[in-house]
Amino acid sequence: MTAWLVVAKVVVVAALAAVAVLTGGRVVLAVFRRAERSRAAELPHDPEAAEQTVAPLTRAAATLRGGEWIGMLERLAVFAAVLAGSPESLAVAMVLKGFARYPELKATSTGAAERFIIGTFVSVLFACACAGLAAWLIRLF
Repeated sequence: MTAWLVVAKVVVVAALAAVAVLTGGRVVLAVFRRAERSRAAELPHDPEAAEQTVAPLTRAAATLRGGEWIGMLERLAVFAAVLAGSPESLAVAMVLKGFARYPELKATSTGAAERFIIGTFVSVLFACACAGLAAWLIRLF
């Protein structure tokens, strides 16, 4: 394998890892906004009731402190696990995150659990998609 080919593969992996880690949070926030809009659409057309029901996902962000940084680290771990072909590592990362957040999720009824589940699924799926794309592209070379 020539040196330029190795460099090209490294660049592809690094670029898609950066996409997964740095833009995944924006994807998660977009899904949160969509979830809040769909929840509001299900309510009767009472603006006061809609505000009280829609706000929990937004307010839950205060309960789940550090979510942005945890999400970036989560996506990096998922990206690396998928690219390395190590589903065990992926499972360990998810279990650790669940155990670490359990006290916050158990102690609240503010929508934190819903936010945690939605955010984790979207974040993991986005990182898996980026890692899958990276794996496919480096196999093309």
